[in-house]
Amino acid sequence: MTTPISPAAIDPADLAGVFDRYARDLLRYCTRRVGEQVAEDVVAETFLVAYERRDHYDPAQGEVLPWLYGIATNLLRRHRRTEIRALRALAQADGGSRAAEGPAQRATDRVDAERTVGRLSAVLAKLPRRQRDVLMLYAVAELEYAEIAAALEIPLGSVQSALHRARAKVRAALAEGDAR
Repeated sequence: MTTPISPAAIDPADLAGVFDRYARDLLRYCTRRVGEQVAEDVVAETFLVAYERRDHYDPAQGEVLPWLYGIATNLLRRHRRTEIRALRALAQADGGSRAAEGPAQRATDRVDAERTVGRLSAVLAKLPRRQRDVLMLYAVAELEYAEIAAALEIPLGSVQSALHRARAKVRAALAEGDAR
């Protein structure tokens, strides 16, 4: 029986080990941001940058994963237009044409869900970059506040306020849609 390796014991210079441990998490995060095809490129580039900048990693700042999320988020900024386009496309998608045949309630639920995704996508597309990055790292990557601060190299208070503002905007948009 092998002993599991603690995340803190992983050396960023060991590209294969770091990749094995964290690639799946990064791919899930990036895929939700820019789609599968671009996400694979971003993850690959993330590990290249991480290897090139391995001397900049400070183990005292915490685990390797938030550092990798920070690199990935910076790379995703380059793909921002793709992300915004995808979110706007979801926002404009016609949910009624995709509703599956079947019981009326099931079809109605699916259409409602697609409309909600559309409204949410529109709100995400309009969020300022920092608020969107913080929200996605929190909701998709499931990072803690301190990890987000480390990943984005911003103060903890900035993470908290950006997340609060992003949540408020999302809640307001979804409530506005429900009122219609």
